Amino acid sequence: IFMEDTACFYLGEIILALGHLHSNGIIYRDLKPENIMLSQQGHIKLTDFGLSKESIHDGSVTHTFCGTIEYMAPEILTHSGHNRAVDWWSLGALMYDMMTGSPPFTAENRKKTIEKILKCKLNLPPYLTIDARDLIKQLLRKSPIKRLGSSKGDSADIQKHSFFKQINWDDLLNKRVEPPYKPQLHSDEDVSQFDTRFTRQTPVDSPDDSTLSHSAELAFAGFSFVAPSVLESLKEGFSFEPRSRQVRRHNSSPRTPISPLKFSPAGPFKSSVEGEPDLFSPTSPPVAPPSVPLENGPASRPIKTPSRNKKKKGHQR
Repeated sequence: IFMEDTACFYLGEIILALGHLHSNGIIYRDLKPENIMLSQQGHIKLTDFGLSKESIHDGSVTHTFCGTIEYMAPEILTHSGHNRAVDWWSLGALMYDMMTGSPPFTAENRKKTIEKILKCKLNLPPYLTIDARDLIKQLLRKSPIKRLGSSKGDSADIQKHSFFKQINWDDLLNKRVEPPYKPQLHSDEDVSQFDTRFTRQTPVDSPDDSTLSHSAELAFAGFSFVAPSVLESLKEGFSFEPRSRQVRRHNSSPRTPISPLKFSPAGPFKSSVEGEPDLFSPTSPPVAPPSVPLENGPASRPIKTPSRNKKKKGHQR
C-alpha cells in the first residue's frame, strides 16, 4: 500500500503520460501495475502498447473488447463503444489498488468480476482522505460522460483536482521533482529489481512468423506483388483450405452434371469422377465440341414420345 504523497507522485506522472497519448489520438487501454515500470532515475515508464488504439479523437469511439478485467471500464464490458475516458477509469482502479492493496471490484471468476463492475457500488475504506476518496469516486463513475477527464479538458481536468494541490505540474513534466524511490542498479543489464519468477526462466527466442506457409505461398504463385494487408491476414490465421460444398443442381436444367467440380489447392478445377477429363486443366486433352448438322446433310430428328391414348394399330383379337 502506498502513502498518499507517494501515490500522488506516481499518479501524476501517469496522468501526464496518458494525457500525451490522448493528445496524439491514442487510447492506452491496458493500464495496470504490471505495465508500469520505473526508470533508473525512478520515473514512470508505461509499457506494452499492444492493446492501444490510434486515431481516436474527440467524438470518435471504438468497440474492441480488450484489457485486463479488473481495470476495464464498464463501457468496454458492455460493448457500447468507448473513447479515451476508459483510461481514466483504469487510473481510478489503479489508484484504488495502490492505496488499498487490491482493485475496487474483484471476485472468484471473470463473470462475477464483470457483474460487480457493472452493478455494484464502490466501497471505499474509511482511512482514505477526503481528497483521495473524492478523486477515486469521480474517476470510477460508471457513466463515461460523468467521469472526470471525459470532457475536452481531458488530463487537465484531473490535474486541477485538490488531491494534486501540492504538485507543480511543470516541474513534474520536466523531471525536476525528486522521485520517492530510486532503484539501485549496477549496470543497464542489472535485473535484480525484477521478480525472480521471470529471471529464473530459460530464455526462449521469439518464433519467426515472418515467412508464410507452403500452402499460402502456392496461393500467390505467379504474382509479382502481394498487398501487405493480405499478408497480414495470412499471418493472423487465414486459411486457404478448400471447403466442401454440396452439389448444386438447378431445377430448370436437367443437364446439371451429377458429379460436381472440386477445387484443388495444388491445381485447377478437376472432376470428382475417375476417368473423366479435367475440363479446366491446362494439361488435359482438348474436348471436342458438340457436332452440328451440316446445311445439306442429314439432320438429327427429335425423339417422339408415344401417345398414351392412341390405340395400337393392328388386328384385335
